[in-house]
Amino acid sequence: MTRDSTPDRNVRTFTSRLADRARAIDSLVCVGLDPAHGQMPDGIPDSAAGAVEFCTAIVEATAPFALAYKPNLAFFLAYGREGLAALYDVRAAIPAELPVILDCKVGDIDSTDAAYATAWFDELNADAITVHPYLGEDSLQPFLGYPGKGVIVLTKTSNPGSGDLQDRTLGDTGQPLYEYVATRAAQWEQDYPASVGLVVGATFPEQLATIRSLAPTLPVLLPGVGSQGGELSASLDAGLQPDGAGLLCSSSRGIIYASSGPDFADAARTAASTLRDQINSTRAELSRRP
Repeated sequence: MTRDSTPDRNVRTFTSRLADRARAIDSLVCVGLDPAHGQMPDGIPDSAAGAVEFCTAIVEATAPFALAYKPNLAFFLAYGREGLAALYDVRAAIPAELPVILDCKVGDIDSTDAAYATAWFDELNADAITVHPYLGEDSLQPFLGYPGKGVIVLTKTSNPGSGDLQDRTLGDTGQPLYEYVATRAAQWEQDYPASVGLVVGATFPEQLATIRSLAPTLPVLLPGVGSQGGELSASLDAGLQPDGAGLLCSSSRGIIYASSGPDFADAARTAASTLRDQINSTRAELSRRP
């Protein structure tokens, strides 16, 4: 499919869809779908078919609290050729009004990324994907040229070793790499039809505050909430926009593996609801602060 870089203002943007959904259900919870081998709950087979059954049940249980869903490509591919079909089945099971972010972290030369864009945007119909910017702007243009889609750029990731590269200062700018990426991403949001967002880990709230100042309007996917030890309150303080939105607080294991028993779906629903309430309570406290 041929894309150009002329923004189409008549297409509903991915960012606006997120904002509408957040207001409609009063939630910033993004549910990660990571159907890992060896972790299926009781009664669910450890297979691609089991992954579909598991994820579908999670979606049905948590949909009232989910701002978006984030299936992780790797966990599906681990089931082999059937795993890719399972990903398509799970995507089809997610209601159309719920945005779907494929966590695939792609980034290659432009011709290769054009193929990725066709695969994930046209064929799978993902609403957004995660990408890394290491190859530069031209490598991301095949994704950025899609009106109505989201391109979520790895900026400051939640893993402990992220600073090996992301904290390194660029000699010609004096900025750490993650700050420079945030600055460039904010410009891409202005220059291309796709919505641009950022991935910033909840494990680094101070860096998130800086990134928010550099990209005040971009949605931030916030992994690391829960099992990775992210500081939820500090991250909300650092990353929320003035209207109390702008974050997708992503939890995978903390929700989908809340129980390993046959009650896993009910437990996931409770975990998603609890996280939603924790976020909203903190948002209310922050809104009252002078």
